[in-house]
Amino acid sequence: MKAIEINGEIKIYNTLPKSWDGNKHYVGGFNNLSDADLKSEGFYDVIVPEYDSRVAKLSSIYFDSNKEVFTYDIEDITWNESLSELKENAIKELKQNAYVKLSLTDWYIIRKYEEGIDVPSSVSTERANIKSNVVTKEGEINALTTKSSVILYDTSL
Repeated sequence: MKAIEINGEIKIYNTLPKSWDGNKHYVGGFNNLSDADLKSEGFYDVIVPEYDSRVAKLSSIYFDSNKEVFTYDIEDITWNESLSELKENAIKELKQNAYVKLSLTDWYIIRKYEEGIDVPSSVSTERANIKSNVVTKEGEINALTTKSSVILYDTSL
C-alpha cells in the first residue's frame, strides 16, 4: 500500500495506477516502478501499526519524514460509560451467555419437574459447572480496575 500527499490531502493507493502524470509523464508501467522512483514522485509506503480495535483506534494518517512513510498513531478509546457501568454490561453479557448454554439442557429440568424423570448426572455436572463459572467470572469482572480491562474481558463460557 502506498500513499501520496497532494495539496495537503493524503491519498492512499491499495494498487498503484498504471499511468501517472507527475514529475514525469508515465503512460504505462507506473505501477512497476522501483521504490526509489516512486519516492521521487512522492509515493511512500503506508505503515498501519498493530492495535486492538476494542480499546484503541488509529489517528489520521500523516507523513513521518524521519522514517519516510505514511503512518498512524494509536489512540486509546474513551468510553462514556463509567467503570461500574462497563462492569455491569460485561456481567449482563456473561449471564446471557450462561442463559444460552443452560437453555440447551433446560428440557431435562422441565422433564424432571413434570414427569419425575431423572436428569443425567453429566447434564447436572455441566449445568453446575456453567453456574460456577459465572460466579467465578463475575468476581473477576468486579475485580478489574480499568475500563479497557473490562472491555477486553472474555465473557464466553
